[in-house]
Amino acid sequence: MTGVRPSPLRALGDAATILLASALGMVVEIVAGRLLAPHVGMSLHTWTAIIAVVLGGFSLGHWWGGRLAGPGCDRRTGHRRLAWLLGGCAAATLLAVPALRLAAPLLEGGRVHPLAAILGLALAAFFLPSLLVGTVSPIVTKLAVEEAPPGRMGPVLGRLFAVSALGAIAGTLAAGFVFVSWLGSTATMLACTALYGLMASGHAGAALALARRRAALPVAAAVGLAALLLPAAAARLPALAAPCESESAYFCIRTVDLTDAVGQPARLMVLDHLAHGANVRNEPTLFVQPYLHLVDELMAARGLPERPAAFFLGGGAFTLPRAWAADHPEGRLIVAELDPAVAAAARRDFWLEDGPALAVLTADGRPALQNLPAAPRFDLVFADAFHDIAMPAHLSTREWHRVVRARLRPGGAYVANVMEDKRQPRFLLALARTLALDFPAVEVWVEMAEAPGRRVTYLLLASDTPTPSDRITARRGPGRRWARLPPGFVAARIAAAGVPVLTDDFAPVERLMSHLILSAEGSGR
Repeated sequence: MTGVRPSPLRALGDAATILLASALGMVVEIVAGRLLAPHVGMSLHTWTAIIAVVLGGFSLGHWWGGRLAGPGCDRRTGHRRLAWLLGGCAAATLLAVPALRLAAPLLEGGRVHPLAAILGLALAAFFLPSLLVGTVSPIVTKLAVEEAPPGRMGPVLGRLFAVSALGAIAGTLAAGFVFVSWLGSTATMLACTALYGLMASGHAGAALALARRRAALPVAAAVGLAALLLPAAAARLPALAAPCESESAYFCIRTVDLTDAVGQPARLMVLDHLAHGANVRNEPTLFVQPYLHLVDELMAARGLPERPAAFFLGGGAFTLPRAWAADHPEGRLIVAELDPAVAAAARRDFWLEDGPALAVLTADGRPALQNLPAAPRFDLVFADAFHDIAMPAHLSTREWHRVVRARLRPGGAYVANVMEDKRQPRFLLALARTLALDFPAVEVWVEMAEAPGRRVTYLLLASDTPTPSDRITARRGPGRRWARLPPGFVAARIAAAGVPVLTDDFAPVERLMSHLILSAEGSGR
């Protein structure tokens, strides 16, 4: 310890380095979730793997940085090492997206266990950037502490720890609220690359200045210019092309042309890695997806009035609201879609037209319904919202079901779209058990055509009155047929499964669906 009070400029440089390094480390962590989503979805398992990989990188980086900050690491050596390490951060961040896309074909398609695929993709892309940025803080802290006056080590450490935490907070907020929504994931990674490069140029210049080199300023300027130009040039490379046609804080949104398959202009909306609705341009009431067709046929069989009132949780391509708006122009249709970018894509690419019958709320479905006036009530409340392939937990609970029942007219129905396992649909059974506590009639409907694979789309219907028939044949469109599972069979399965009642306090959706989520088919590959 020198006992010489450091200059304010040097203290400011130390704080700025730790602040920016912490911020950029967290930006990369948040963006990791968005970059993995088109490959493996956005689930609890995805975030668990990302956090574990990033924290593992930080931890190993802190250890390595401590070794680099050992004896012989003075100001000049420290700046030189920081320059190289921050340059490495820039390179690793730049290569993260290509590394992810190179690893994806090797890990997707059921080649490995889904958890191993998620963890492998996170390691391939985000471990090295996290490791390298983790080395920065120990070196800067060591240099600052050695220059602290006697008795001032504690305040210096406290100040740097506080700055590091503030940087992490700032990076988290900036990534979640600004960068991903305004720049997109890939562009955000390129921006982080440029900032890491600029930091490296500053430390390279400082190291040369301390060595009394005349080239300090030109070298720092050249490195800084390269840090700005290289990401801008790399943005044009195919390996860094964004996979999304549009990207929001919630989804990677893509449009797939189905014209050849349908025989007329039609499009499919893909959010992250799953389909969320398909629309036919000239026939709004032609349903490409059987489960939406079933909702339409079920409500017709139950006597849907000419001027229906319906509340939809989740918009996607707005397939059913669009069809009902065409069929019932004097109806009252409200759609709660959390992501405004999804609604914008539906209007732009899926022929959704606003009209007097259809209102779109940019909100989560549960608070949106709770905040509506108690009257008039609805003929249908339809839950078609997903967190990856699972229903959001807060839309599965008894407290929510009571809200729904209070908003239904006599004879009205609550319908939930549930993707589940063909053999062990434990979440489906738990949801049916929970609904039965508040609805006299709970029905499970499936398409009669045998579905390939493990994953099946079920429709759960809950009401105060049962559907008049246990078989439905399509009135229009493809000649599909659906069946209601026998109530006694469903009750026996619920009793045998021993599934819990789902509440706001306890709704283990991912655990109940883990057998499907952790299968290759459940992970969407």
